[in-house]
Amino acid sequence: MSQQNGTEISLLGKDEAQPYHIHQAVVDSPFFLISDHAGRVVPERLGDLGLPRSEWDRHIAYDIGIREVGRHLQQALGCLLVEQVYSRLVIDCNRAAGHPTSIPPVSDGAPVLGNQGLSAVERMQREETILHAYHDEIERQLALRALDETLFVSLHSFTPAMQDGQKRPWDIGLLHDHDPHSARLMRGLLEDEGSLCVGDNQPYVLNVQNEYSVPYHAGRRNLPALEIEIRQDLISDEVGQRLWAERLARLLPLFWEKRKDMV
Repeated sequence: MSQQNGTEISLLGKDEAQPYHIHQAVVDSPFFLISDHAGRVVPERLGDLGLPRSEWDRHIAYDIGIREVGRHLQQALGCLLVEQVYSRLVIDCNRAAGHPTSIPPVSDGAPVLGNQGLSAVERMQREETILHAYHDEIERQLALRALDETLFVSLHSFTPAMQDGQKRPWDIGLLHDHDPHSARLMRGLLEDEGSLCVGDNQPYVLNVQNEYSVPYHAGRRNLPALEIEIRQDLISDEVGQRLWAERLARLLPLFWEKRKDMV
């Protein structure tokens, strides 16, 4: 809440979307999917954050293609999926509150004027209304499960090149911190596909300093976890989105059976 003339003002109007969207499981599944950067909605009160329309189509606003991959994958597996609805430019839900890139004043070269000069109250309002609400729902959903039969899967996509133009060669990256075993096992299955360039903690390194969702929900519980990053040009259309969802829907159950056999 912020205040104007002594009256509290909510960040979200009564008809605006909740911070998360739940796709409920339809079968008893070990897979628990989350998608931190699926959406690019902005609260009406924040307008366009001072960015031109063209910037909202870039990777700085959301993880291009991953919402559709996640939804196809959820339908194929019948498992739970928790999606973040609001843009990472409003607040990045894969960063801890107060992290320097949580509410970025500049993102990949683009000044985000609506994020500059925020007061502590304005920052806290975004944290409470969006960040914490999203993660509280993930916690609530985890509390309903048997955690010894849960694989925590965080879905992301990455841009083929940042503003500096440096190309990223990986088709898919597997990020890991507390659970490198799962990443190694899944990497082997992906490489057995025969034509994929698979990144090991690429294009990002997963750790508690850089990221939030996997360390907070899975790391502190020592849950098996995969953070999956797919290159955005491979999932920018319906064909690619379905192809990758079908691939993951085929490999994740195989991965889970192999992992259980090796524990």
